[in-house]
Amino acid sequence: MTELPRLPETGGCRNTPILKQRGQREVFCGLTGIIWLHRKMQDAFFLVVGSRTCAHLLQSAAGVMIFAEPRFGTAILEETDLAGLADAQQELDRVVAELLARRPDIRQLFLVGSCPSEVIKLDLQRASERLSEQHAPHVRVLNFSGSGIETTFTQGEDACLASMVPVLPASDARELLLVGALPDVVEEQAVSLLSKMGIGPIRVLPAPRADTEMGIGENTVFAVTQPFLGDTHAALERRGARHIPAPFPFGEEGTTAWLRAIADEFGVDDATFAQATDAPRARARKAISQASEALRGKSVFFFPDSQLEIPLARFLTRECGMEAIEVGSPFIHKGLVGPDMDLLAEGPTISEGQDIDLQLDRCRAARPDLTVCGLGLANPLEAEGLATKWAIELVFTPVHFYEQAGDLAGLFSRPIRRAGLLRMEAAE
Repeated sequence: MTELPRLPETGGCRNTPILKQRGQREVFCGLTGIIWLHRKMQDAFFLVVGSRTCAHLLQSAAGVMIFAEPRFGTAILEETDLAGLADAQQELDRVVAELLARRPDIRQLFLVGSCPSEVIKLDLQRASERLSEQHAPHVRVLNFSGSGIETTFTQGEDACLASMVPVLPASDARELLLVGALPDVVEEQAVSLLSKMGIGPIRVLPAPRADTEMGIGENTVFAVTQPFLGDTHAALERRGARHIPAPFPFGEEGTTAWLRAIADEFGVDDATFAQATDAPRARARKAISQASEALRGKSVFFFPDSQLEIPLARFLTRECGMEAIEVGSPFIHKGLVGPDMDLLAEGPTISEGQDIDLQLDRCRAARPDLTVCGLGLANPLEAEGLATKWAIELVFTPVHFYEQAGDLAGLFSRPIRRAGLLRMEAAE
């Protein structure tokens, strides 16, 4: 019989009181999600309605070469737009018409709101409906917000996927939907593992192309691969689909529990499950053991950034032998991360939101061996002698499922090893 994760003897953190603070925050905006989404959806284009700052952010984050023609761009709001001296809707229609004439390969066009477009109350919902009528059936126009006013950077993907759910066709078919953008190689591993158990048909949101066969209905069950997809989760449930709750597939334990939850839903027996997972489970355990030697007995402090914090804390404490001091997350959606909280033993402070000054005080007082935080905090904390890990790297790096489990542990162990070497050099 397949071994499943055991609940901690002291009880999990699902019912632990959550420290909720609101103040100055340190986060990227949701536009950042376009960098990985435009690579997943091969016939989509993301048109940001924003400022030159928005354009510079995307170009810097993507590392776009001067001769490249990526599937994103920025419709720049000029001073006349911001002052209300020009009709921004007419200008947007013109820009979209020029874009589609130049790029006939586009099948999905996303109008992406930004801080400037939201400040001037530009109605992109109305614009997307109008443009969809004008350019149908060749192009479907949707809109979502990537503004950083009230969101963190991973919520750009959530808003994008949530905008797609209402326009998916209805279906009565019994299907599994995997929700969340993953690197292609990781997505292929997940689909392969499930297919070996006889589970199917399997659909993926986002799909690579707009014409991919996919429908939603009461017979659709979905498993989420990213813990920041709260709005998408709600949109799917409104369409009648049913969520399969499970820990997220980080590390050997999380991956096994995620797969087991889906297998149980589809009536897969223990022998079939073991045949599909035993070999990769063994590889994952070995890789984690080797990569986590520097982590055992060390402490970790999470600043809120990506919403991956709770599943990662579960992985580090249970599979890598670390002690979590504080696990901060921008938002805590227990419908998504509840199963991970069940496995995360009581002890760390669980915090939601951020007052950056108060949280920095707690971090400095604790002096953790490793601090997971955003880019804006990493260098100042390193200057104070704290080893840090950039949270954004955990989103851009393949870290899900068995074959990436050792790499995931290595992302955390490298900064601790580096800090140890620097201390040795300083002592000499």
